[in-house]
Amino acid sequence: MADHVLDADASAAASDDGPWEPASQTAAHGTLPPGLPGFFGRRRELDELRADIDRPGLAALRGQTPDGSRVLLVAGRPGSGRTALAVRLAHEVADRYPGGQFYVRLSENDGRPVPPEHSARALLRAMDVEAEPAAEPEELLAALRTALNGRKAVVVLDDVVDSRQLLDLMPKGSGNLLVATAEGPLPGVHDVRPCTLGGLDPAACVDLLAEAVGRVRITNDPRAAEGLAQECGGHPAALRLVAAWLAAQPRTSVAEATRRLHAEAAEPAPGPAAAAVSGGGAATRGNGMLRADVGHRTGSGPLPEALRGLAASDGQARVLRRAGAVADPAAKAAGGPDASGEAKEKGSGTPPPTPRATPAPELLRAFRFVYGALSPAVARMLRLLALAPSGLTDAQTASALGGCSVEAAQATLADLAACGLLHPEPTAGDLPAQYRVPGWLTPPLRALLESTEKPSEAQLARARMLERTVRLLHACRMCLEGETEPDGLPKSLRFPSRPVAAGWLRVRLPVLLAAARLAVADGELDTLARRLMAALVRALAADPDGGATAPERYRLHHLVLDVAERRGLHREKAAALLNIGDLDVEAARPLDALDRYRAALVASREAYDGDAEGRALEAIAGTYLELDDPQRASDWYGRALALRQARGELVHQARLHSRLGALFTYAGRYGPALREWRAAAAAHRRLKDLPAQARALSEVARVQEYAGHPEDALRTCRDALYWARQAKERRLEGAVLLRMADTLDRLGDPAGARLQRAAARRLLPADEIPQPEEG
Repeated sequence: MADHVLDADASAAASDDGPWEPASQTAAHGTLPPGLPGFFGRRRELDELRADIDRPGLAALRGQTPDGSRVLLVAGRPGSGRTALAVRLAHEVADRYPGGQFYVRLSENDGRPVPPEHSARALLRAMDVEAEPAAEPEELLAALRTALNGRKAVVVLDDVVDSRQLLDLMPKGSGNLLVATAEGPLPGVHDVRPCTLGGLDPAACVDLLAEAVGRVRITNDPRAAEGLAQECGGHPAALRLVAAWLAAQPRTSVAEATRRLHAEAAEPAPGPAAAAVSGGGAATRGNGMLRADVGHRTGSGPLPEALRGLAASDGQARVLRRAGAVADPAAKAAGGPDASGEAKEKGSGTPPPTPRATPAPELLRAFRFVYGALSPAVARMLRLLALAPSGLTDAQTASALGGCSVEAAQATLADLAACGLLHPEPTAGDLPAQYRVPGWLTPPLRALLESTEKPSEAQLARARMLERTVRLLHACRMCLEGETEPDGLPKSLRFPSRPVAAGWLRVRLPVLLAAARLAVADGELDTLARRLMAALVRALAADPDGGATAPERYRLHHLVLDVAERRGLHREKAAALLNIGDLDVEAARPLDALDRYRAALVASREAYDGDAEGRALEAIAGTYLELDDPQRASDWYGRALALRQARGELVHQARLHSRLGALFTYAGRYGPALREWRAAAAAHRRLKDLPAQARALSEVARVQEYAGHPEDALRTCRDALYWARQAKERRLEGAVLLRMADTLDRLGDPAGARLQRAAARRLLPADEIPQPEEG
């Protein structure tokens, strides 16, 4: 049975709902998340969902045949455990769906909905269904419906933003099970009863605490454990945060933790922080990440104002924002829609971020409690992780953001994961550990970042992260191409082997694309964005499995095009259009490619870039040849040749003379064909390329023979044979001898022909010697 997990824009082995723990065995790319090792409670909800699978739908009650897949909806606020429940259900019913289990996340960490075509492509890739890199959204969605039709698969659609996302991906035929998670009901999806999640029951809360803290501490004071569970409202993520804090404080009682958490809710908001957060390096384990003293608020900066503002009138504000009645300040600050719904986002045609629901008050309070216990350097590192693309980070990203060593960053990330503030991502082999910022944590971290860090500091951290990414991509490419790495390259940026470099590139590709997209949308880091995209293109070209990344390369070149058009960079625009056109040709879309190449020709002339102009002219000619229009192809090759002659580029001239000679030969225009092949031979002679000169002379002989001049063809073959022997090309020499044999046959000299064929047999393998015709 095939199990698959994927994220349309970033690998998602964890969601925003529960602290995903690493599996006992490393999860390979394409496997369903294993779920929490300790899954507590939710038995009633699981039973209801399982029963809902077999419940007759409205169509069946009306005596009609259901024409769609069964859809289950798990609704809950961020951190409520909705994803963990959906994945658990998928595992429990896996035996009923032999067509496979799939997972795709439909929103990014900032709340931006993933375009349906990206989700469709990700699902198709998990099903091993090929899709064209430049396929239109409607084509991808149709291909997905076809692939799922009658498959009997279960698909977990995590973090659905609106019903249109689900409906676009829903197959028409019955037999599949779609398990969706969302913040609330999805209007427009018929025959769905949401399973709304509240808090865990008291027994499950106590079991969760005992698993994290230790059974002894809980049994010593069971009433305190129940009080702590009540203080957290049974919220799973809040309980895990406080339990992680307790586990790091072995001398603190459960009752004391409950008292402190309760005091957190009543504590007044202080003024500016007494201990301002500096730009120092992240703390290591030895320095102590959590403060155990009672006054643990001292190192956390202006915490309550930033966080408490998130919880104020959350439900009403969210409803008004969705209705368009009020503007969303966060979205407006990020360049999102204002009250009129007009998008302000820079440099990108993607939809603006959708405001995420603020975490539940219990979860927000637990986060304030744990965050206040962090040392200043670790708290700053956590805040800066809000800048991590797609919410995914590793030691290199954290090191660049925080301005500290890679070792210190790795230790800090591991500590934050132990606190439940990061979720470890499954990794394979020697690849570095990755962590995901839970989705519910993104709004508080961004609020803290805006209120604590200067905009210039945040922008500098983002620039450091992009610069580090560029250096890693250069190191990855050099390793893949077998180049010698420069002596000054730090050890932390080196890849030990090609397989490790290729694995890193494929695993981090969604994050790298997200980083490029965010840099382009920022608008103020275009130079770094261009360097990042250029390095990523070169690294993908060096990847031995680069053909599988054609869709990503297509999107990447479009990002380059966005920056070039915004900045008026005609040279970069021409290069992007040429690359997109090449991908269109690979996808068998010659008409689309022709439009790209013509636009590239205009851009190259505006940039006075003769090399790009020549490439565009040759690409247009090659596309017309693909469209079976040799007349236009020869015309455009002629224009390219004239340009190369004007620029004195002899190598390009030789190649274009050969292409024109082949076209004229195919069209039966032997006079022009002879002229072009002779010009090609002369160009190769000037370049001192003896094998190419011999091949061109051999083609001259072929055309002479076609034109009815075998004597001339024989003389030319002797010239070609001489230069082939000078070049010491045995295979080429054998091919010329066979051509001479054919010419001698036509001249009525069978003995000479036999002699030449015998000489060719000594030079060529037996399977390359044509057999004589019978009769």
